[in-house]
Amino acid sequence: MHGSVKLLIGLGVVGGLLVGADRIAVGVAEDQAADAAVSSGWMTSRPDVEIDDFPFLTSALSGELDKVVMSSDGMTVTDGKETVTVHSFRANMSDVKFTDSYRGVTVGRGDGQGVISYQDLSKFVAGAAGGQIALEYAGPGRVKTSVLGATVEGKLHSEGNEVVVDGFELGGLATKLKPVVGDLLKPRRFALTGLPTGLSLSEAAPEPDGVRLRFTLAPGTTLGH
Repeated sequence: MHGSVKLLIGLGVVGGLLVGADRIAVGVAEDQAADAAVSSGWMTSRPDVEIDDFPFLTSALSGELDKVVMSSDGMTVTDGKETVTVHSFRANMSDVKFTDSYRGVTVGRGDGQGVISYQDLSKFVAGAAGGQIALEYAGPGRVKTSVLGATVEGKLHSEGNEVVVDGFELGGLATKLKPVVGDLLKPRRFALTGLPTGLSLSEAAPEPDGVRLRFTLAPGTTLGH
């Protein structure tokens, strides 16, 4: 075997070992980040963590990661009374810097999103309305409910950290129901609390499978000890 071929084989073996070591290291780091998210109270349930940097060891030695993604189906939010689950929650973090001897990180930029079902959303609105009200999707930016057999449409949007349901109008013969159901269809709003530190609501948008919540992450948010 020619010396050049042996050299190439040797380099290939070494390269494979280095890549393997890098993947092991990133796996350990992802586990530690997931643990830190829970131990610091940033999330109540252990998320899945994905670190996109490659090679990871080079980024780790520099003390900074380009992108980290945390996802979970167990995140919850509350309005102070009812607690519901945010499905398919995903937080995208950029310019992530290690702190406290690699036991924590500070996030430069980030955002997130997740979905709450209409059944869960209705718990918030029913509580605010002081009675039962079941919401469903009625098109972009709109929701609907049934009141005494009549279908009524309204709007759903966000204002700051609050989700607002308003704009319900009775039409046709249903207008005769206004004295009976007028209070039930008044504008309702509720603030989402219990969000991970640094996350704030930026948008609430009705979609066929639920209400899409979008969040922004405050620069400088710290995860870990």
